[in-house]
Amino acid sequence: MANEVKRYLHDGMELPFEDWSKTLHSFNDLASIVQTTHDAAQSSAVKAINRMQTMRNWLIGYYIVEFEQHGKDRAEYGTQLLKKLEERVDRKGLTTTLFKWARKFYRLYPQMMENLPIPICATVTHQLQPIENKEDTIGASMMHQFVTPGKTIISHLSFTHLREIMTLDDPLARYFYEQECIKCTWSVRELRRQISTNLFVRAGISANPEKLLSLPSVQGHDSAELQIRQPFTFEFLGLKAQEVVDEHDLEDALISHLQEFILELGKGFCFEARQKRIIIDDEYYYPDLVFYNRILHCGVIIELKNEEFSYENFGQLNAYVSHYRENEMQPGDNPPIGILLCTRKGKKMVEYALAGMDNNLFVSTYMLQLPDKKTLEEFLLKQLEEEH
Repeated sequence: MANEVKRYLHDGMELPFEDWSKTLHSFNDLASIVQTTHDAAQSSAVKAINRMQTMRNWLIGYYIVEFEQHGKDRAEYGTQLLKKLEERVDRKGLTTTLFKWARKFYRLYPQMMENLPIPICATVTHQLQPIENKEDTIGASMMHQFVTPGKTIISHLSFTHLREIMTLDDPLARYFYEQECIKCTWSVRELRRQISTNLFVRAGISANPEKLLSLPSVQGHDSAELQIRQPFTFEFLGLKAQEVVDEHDLEDALISHLQEFILELGKGFCFEARQKRIIIDDEYYYPDLVFYNRILHCGVIIELKNEEFSYENFGQLNAYVSHYRENEMQPGDNPPIGILLCTRKGKKMVEYALAGMDNNLFVSTYMLQLPDKKTLEEFLLKQLEEEH
């Protein structure tokens, strides 16, 4: 019979504890419990150090801001304050760069004062930043809903995570990534990837955000299936809809921003060709873009259309994919995938068009500009209502 596992708590650190006085144990049991105890202690120590460093940085930011506002000799240092502070303090890791992040951390996260003793909290003069443009925000009465509690932040997010989140100017976006990072236990690298691929924007405009947020690629797990974004966002092109006359304009812009486009596509994409010439029935055809996905081990053919979904365009893509499967596949490759990108699509029409298809075909839309802030605010409010 297994021993009851209890928890030893000390200064926020936790160790599993079993009562061995009433049962006999083998050497294997001894080795196992020693390993478990050591690993748990090490993990708790790392977490405790991370929490301490996070609060250290917030307090450093607090002291810097207070000095900049009320320091009796602050005028002597001016813009050289942080550089002079680094020279005077002379401690490893306490650099001008860290001081800048600490100051920003203090300004963006006043709720971290929740983690301090009340007498210290009373000395903190910084408060939540006032809303500058009430017409462009949810409103002061609702803004508090989009603040992650300080105790939650220090328990679940390292300062390295917070630095990535602090690169975002939009407080709504910061809140979204804080919540998703905690829920999905993202690594810093995964958080950076989700930010770079505009997860917040895509979730806010998705017809099915719950499905999007539950995908393995969002949860932080690798998947053997291609995750097609709905929609793709091409705001990095700097184009407006009226500037895209035909598909070639869009194609030219994507090729000019190939690195950003590959990041938007997802993991494992390698560019192969543009307007790759193929011959079908002695006639030349030119698929817009051809990639190879090294994770899925297959070719990916992308057709760009500056119009809403049509069965004719879909049939053309299907023909390209069939030709590629019959003539271009190499030993060890999986069957190719086709993606049709268009400006709009009807759900039922796409469903009927896909019915009975042997090829792996997908249809998605793209946006040249990000949605307005009101759309994203409504999405976050809906998420909050569902959680409560």
